[in-house]
Amino acid sequence: MTLALGCIADDYTGASDLANTLTRAGLRTVQTIGVPADDLALPEVDAVVVSLKSRSIEAGLAVARSRAAEKWLRGRGASHVLFKICSTFDSTDAGNIGPVMDALRADCGEAIVLVTPAFPETGRTVYQGNLFVGAVPLNESPLKDHPLNPMHDSNLMRVLGRQSKTQIALVDLATVTRGEEAVRARLAELAGKGVGAAIIDAVFDRDLETIGRVAVDHRLSVGASGIGLGLARALASTGKVRSTAASSETGAAVGGAAACLAGSCSQATLQQIANAERVMPVLHLDAERIITGANEAQRALDWARPLLAEGPVLIASSATPDQVAALQLRHGRDAAGHAIEHALADIAEGLVQAGVRRLIVAGGETSGAVVDRLKIPGFLVGAEIAAGVPVLRAVGAEKGGMLLALKSGNFGGAQFFSDALGLMR
Repeated sequence: MTLALGCIADDYTGASDLANTLTRAGLRTVQTIGVPADDLALPEVDAVVVSLKSRSIEAGLAVARSRAAEKWLRGRGASHVLFKICSTFDSTDAGNIGPVMDALRADCGEAIVLVTPAFPETGRTVYQGNLFVGAVPLNESPLKDHPLNPMHDSNLMRVLGRQSKTQIALVDLATVTRGEEAVRARLAELAGKGVGAAIIDAVFDRDLETIGRVAVDHRLSVGASGIGLGLARALASTGKVRSTAASSETGAAVGGAAACLAGSCSQATLQQIANAERVMPVLHLDAERIITGANEAQRALDWARPLLAEGPVLIASSATPDQVAALQLRHGRDAAGHAIEHALADIAEGLVQAGVRRLIVAGGETSGAVVDRLKIPGFLVGAEIAAGVPVLRAVGAEKGGMLLALKSGNFGGAQFFSDALGLMR
């Protein structure tokens, strides 16, 4: 197997988003959980997305895991590796985007790296180096209240500059609109001045295509699924892959009980939970009891088991930004987050033991904790539920056939949980 494109994603929902984008663009794609074993048998594919849970861990550990993933991908022939990050650039001043980018750039010998989280389809655009969420700058969006990585600066040159050891510069929209040769000339100019990474503006899908045609000739790029789309189209247009019709099938129905877990505190997920309460039983966990050691996971399982035979259920730890801030003030940000992730992983494990075979998880950190606990090594990508969120068929799951949906907190429409269940049979 020789890969046309290797990808390293810093969380599991982002990996699903990217795998979905590549599949829709016609690339045969597999998502793995963690760096695969050397003897893992994979079908003939064009792209592999290695999912890491590295967005919010200690920077040195994130670097080590990402370097191991790159080594595996390069060993399978990948000439270009995309380090896939969140489209809202979730990170802190300590990383982990900058440290991982610096390490991967050094390992592959790349002079300058293109960086953009733009994905216009999902409302993420970059102009003059500033990231917009819909019509507002990042620091005015709900992401300013992210419980783990609050984003208070929309200028990505400043954000990345605080994390990286290299110089950061801009390739502006005026350059992008002049086409790929103008972008190449700008990159050469910046590299000659010692710049190691360039934020590149993108407002429309056509900008992503220009970026993709430039980036594919480099060894490394950094960005969200939008740049993945540009890379996929560039690979198809140059004949490096033969684009195939994206499959909307995930194979035979798996049946079994269905359940939803929500750990995200985004406004989108809170609205989705409120809508789900109209069509299914919903249990709201007591985060204070989780953190102080009361057995909320067991309470949730005792509540859910008798209901599963009647239809899907939803269990949520989600809370408003004010509630999250108060909880973190009392117990500390990391302690609170880890306790809730652990409890939701306990619940997921118990639900699967109770017969759940269709599982929907909202929240990047929650998804990572759940998939790790279930020890699922990989997924085949199926039908798209919402932009960036596909149905995933588990490969090698200990409990046999399973369908999952892993949703970043801000993704999906108001009826997301119902929409997902409608496609997961």
